[in-house]
Parts: sequence; structure tokens; C-alpha cells
Amino acid sequence: MESGARGGAETRICCGVSADYRGRIAPTPTGYLHAGHALTFRTAFDRCRAAGGRLVLRIEDLDVQRCRAEFTAAAVEDLEWLGIAWDEGPIFQSARREAYLAAWRALRDGGWIYPCHRSRRDLAVVAPHEEEPVFPVEWRGNSSVRSETPEGANWRFRVPDGESVCFEDGRMGWTERMALRDFGDFVVWNRDNVPAYELAVVVDDLANGITEIVRGADLLTSTARQILIYRALGAKAPATFHTPLVMGPDGRRLAKRAGGWSLRDLRRQGASAADVLALAARSQDAFLPFRDAVLHEVPEEE
Repeated sequence: MESGARGGAETRICCGVSADYRGRIAPTPTGYLHAGHALTFRTAFDRCRAAGGRLVLRIEDLDVQRCRAEFTAAAVEDLEWLGIAWDEGPIFQSARREAYLAAWRALRDGGWIYPCHRSRRDLAVVAPHEEEPVFPVEWRGNSSVRSETPEGANWRFRVPDGESVCFEDGRMGWTERMALRDFGDFVVWNRDNVPAYELAVVVDDLANGITEIVRGADLLTSTARQILIYRALGAKAPATFHTPLVMGPDGRRLAKRAGGWSLRDLRRQGASAADVLALAARSQDAFLPFRDAVLHEVPEEE
């Protein structure tokens, strides 16, 4: 069930996975996959197979400055090493620009988005201690501005002020994010003329007929944003299942930019796919530092 209109008080999305299950795994080739990816992608594979569905491999390679062909090849190799097989793909986001432009035009014509010349640096000045600051409403642009192309500005989605976006996650249950409290107007198209993550994944999941999205719990707020995009496009949002995060020795989630504990490193140290998945699973909820577990259970390189 979905309720709530534009500017309404609440939107609620009930979790109901389609009988014709279609899932996806979507690595971004900006670095090597790590144990957190292993947990998420293997969970996506297992849930898809348990439902008798089909799994799509999508390569999210929109960031031309950071995405590299060797990371794409490594991701495919790592997925196969984890025992993950897919039924369709790989589909490359870099080849789907026209689909994203069509969605941008639909949002523009519906008055959902506006051009903005404020930068992340501007936001950091306003809220220097916030990891993800809420975009100030005072900076909002004009949604009636007519532009034939998106380049030259950050195009932001105007969120419904104070609306609660509630969705029933397959693992975490009912989850709420409130517009202007937990997130503000967000970018759907970057001023370097590249579609933003929030828009691209919605367009692709619709095109691929995805019925359930499996991804990390760090993307719960992104799910709320994307539900608003689905609604603006007149589409139903898929079900979701957010996996727990795998924590590093510093108590923070593993990240490619940190460069540590990639699946390649663990394989070189003698870990099997089963070892990696078992250790990643042990980090759920209790947040066992993954690196410490590996050091105790996987031999160091000679």
C-alpha cells in the first residue's frame, strides 16, 4: 500500500515482494569490493534464488573520473569467487544517458526539480559539523525555470516540507525519514552534466523491473529520497532489504575510499569465500570489528 500526496503529511510504502521476483546487484567500479559488499551482494543473490527469481548485474559507472575498467573486471571476478551468478547483464549506466535525460525532463515538466548553483562547499560552510547537512530552504530555486538541457547547474528535487516518508524494510521493519529534518532538497543531476545516483538508480530499477532492492543500511535515507522520485514519476517503489554494515577496526563501516580489507587482500591472505561471508555475517548488529576477526582467523601473508 502507498499513501500520501505531494505536500501531504506522510507517505507509507508497505513491503510486499512480487511473486515474479527480480533482484539486482550493482557494484560501482571506483575501487575493489570489500567484505561489506560481499555480505550485501551475497544476500541479494540468496534472496533472489530463494524466491526463484532473476538477478540483474548492473555496473554503476557514471563517475567517469573515478570509475576504471580494471575495477569493473575485478568486481566481476570477485562476484564469481563469492559464488554469485546473475541471469541478466552486465548493464552499464554509462550507456543509458538518454533514459536518465527522459526522467529529468519528466521531473522538470512536473515542477519537481529546480536548478541550483550552490555547491557542497557552500553547504559545508553552513553546517561544518554535519556529515550530511540538510539543504537550507532559503536556498531553494524556482521550479518553474524552463531549461532544455540540465548542464551548468545542480538540479535539486524539492522535497515536501515536513513530510514523513515511511517504508517497511524486509530486515529493519518500519523505517521513517522526515523531509527537512533528515534530508533536504537533493541533487538529481550534477552541474558537470552527469545524472546523480538517486535519479539513475530509480530509472534503472524501473527499466529492469526490479521488485526488491538489497543494499546496505547506510542507504536508508537514500531509499526515502528515491521513494519521492518514484512517486513523482508515477511509479511504485520496489520492496527493500537493508543489510547490516560491516565495521572496520576503528568502529566505522568499511569503505572503498579507505582502501583496506578488500576481497583481494583477504584472498591473498588465504581466506575463502565462505570465511569472508561468515566473518561479515558475525559483524551484524553486534558490530564485531571485521579486521580483528580476520587477523585472528586468517593467516598473514608470508
